[in-house]
Amino acid sequence: MTRLFNDPAAFADEALEGFAAAHRGWVRPVTGGVVRAAGTPAGQVAVVVGGGSGHYPAFSGLVGRGLAHGAAVGNVFASPSAQQIRSVARSAHGGAGVLLMYGNYAGDVLHFGQAAERLAGDGIEARTFAVTDDISSAAPEETAKRRGIAGDLPVFKAAAAAAEEGLPLDEVLRVAEHANARTRSFGIAFSGCTLPGADHPLFTVPEARMAVGLGIHGEPGIGEESLPTADEAARLMVGALLKELPEGVDTPDGQRAAVILNGLGSVKYEELFVVYRKVAALLGDAGVDIVDPEVGELVTSFDMAGVSLTLTWLDDRLEQLWRAPADTPAYRKGAPLAQEPATEAAAPYVEEIDDSRVPDATEESRGSAAHVLAALNAVADIVDTHAGELGRIDAVAGDGDHGIGMQRGTTAALEAAVRAHDLGAGAGTVLVHAGDAWADKAGGTSGALWGTILRSLGTRLGDQDAPTAEAVAQGVSDASDAVRRLGGAEVGDKTMVDVLVPFADTLAEAAGEGLPLTEAWQRAAVTAEKAAAATADLLPRKGRARPHAEKSLGTPDAGAHSLALITRAIHGVLPDHPLDQH
Repeated sequence: MTRLFNDPAAFADEALEGFAAAHRGWVRPVTGGVVRAAGTPAGQVAVVVGGGSGHYPAFSGLVGRGLAHGAAVGNVFASPSAQQIRSVARSAHGGAGVLLMYGNYAGDVLHFGQAAERLAGDGIEARTFAVTDDISSAAPEETAKRRGIAGDLPVFKAAAAAAEEGLPLDEVLRVAEHANARTRSFGIAFSGCTLPGADHPLFTVPEARMAVGLGIHGEPGIGEESLPTADEAARLMVGALLKELPEGVDTPDGQRAAVILNGLGSVKYEELFVVYRKVAALLGDAGVDIVDPEVGELVTSFDMAGVSLTLTWLDDRLEQLWRAPADTPAYRKGAPLAQEPATEAAAPYVEEIDDSRVPDATEESRGSAAHVLAALNAVADIVDTHAGELGRIDAVAGDGDHGIGMQRGTTAALEAAVRAHDLGAGAGTVLVHAGDAWADKAGGTSGALWGTILRSLGTRLGDQDAPTAEAVAQGVSDASDAVRRLGGAEVGDKTMVDVLVPFADTLAEAAGEGLPLTEAWQRAAVTAEKAAAATADLLPRKGRARPHAEKSLGTPDAGAHSLALITRAIHGVLPDHPLDQH
């Protein structure tokens, strides 16, 4: 378990600060992550990688010559926010565009996609690419749904080496696509990991058993088997990967492969070497020519006791890129590279945010902003009270970070709302500022979606009129539409949408009947609570819980449950008299 920490909510930020201080020759800190100390050479595509904390040396440890130009780092097991990614990308940009690379997880897809859109608005050409190497997380015909695990490294490296050659952005992207198409991974674990401040692991494995087909966010495996010997573990992983050869590899005999045996956090190097001796023998027996193997901790999951095996099936071009030199804090290959002087670096991008001014608002809207502030305070309180419960629910089939992420988001939202309110902002601006802060500080899927909810509601309410029940209902309906559009989930997928849609529909119906906001909200909150409880009977079709669908039966969705709690908490602070008079 993680024993050395201060405030668990600050763990990721403090870890990144210490990492940057320890590796000043390679990296320099910028808002949202790190970039190369010497910057990106002019005219070179910048490869910016990223994901949640808890995976070191991914992602910050891979920044340096021959590999990434920058890394955006989110909270523990949560994607960085779009603003963090944009900040890192702008600091890393060398004038030839940016390729944003990450593992295929819902939060990363949302935030990196939003960041690419914002970069385009800044005049910076950007592309995104998600690694999908984990064969256990989806069937071969659904490779687009697969997770990215230790296969991140060879795919990142291929793209970065192509960028070092001076190739244009679209060519670098094509290299990433080709490397990903020929990369496969499979993992096993003997115990789960424990998040900073938690007193128990995210999942446990029965004595003398192992979990098979696991991710890198503390998710449980897709199945269990008897605890193997080292040789049996090697046979299991090699056998699984040899059963699924990528297109263009008809037989392993005579093929070359980059091989990575990755420790997930608690398996010692000597143990990995014992396993690798058998991996090498089995691949040799199959006729595979191993090229520059890597054995060690490359993509971890805190203190998880487990290993994964990755094969990238090489052709001449991919072998050239795999063998290309690299020099980063955690990964070095080839002849030593002369260290570039940090003084060559361009100044990091720092967005000038003037939060000392807010749009003009009417007295009515400023008065309503006080009610918004009370609601956000109630939201923060209810999340603090239930954070542990939310984490436990999320850990049944996910990564267990929902409580921590919601705490970070609600705390940041409340602080931003207080600042805006003190400056005389109206209700709409207070909500928009709160939503942007929530998305930025929480990251992850829930951060993106809650940021969207508050921004949609704030945009609808504006700063001129006192909110009516009908206006609030329309704002919640706007939020429901935006969340479904952004996240791609629908009712029945076992997500927060299963609560948000019926809540929005009930609120609109009650407001349409002429009920004041407090009464309309009460009716909708009851609907939300029933809908959240009903998610226990659903199988997840979206997000990290999807590969572990059967495990989640009988447990409500964490995002749906937290939304229901929030609707009830807000009802408790709405004024007894109607905010609107018809």
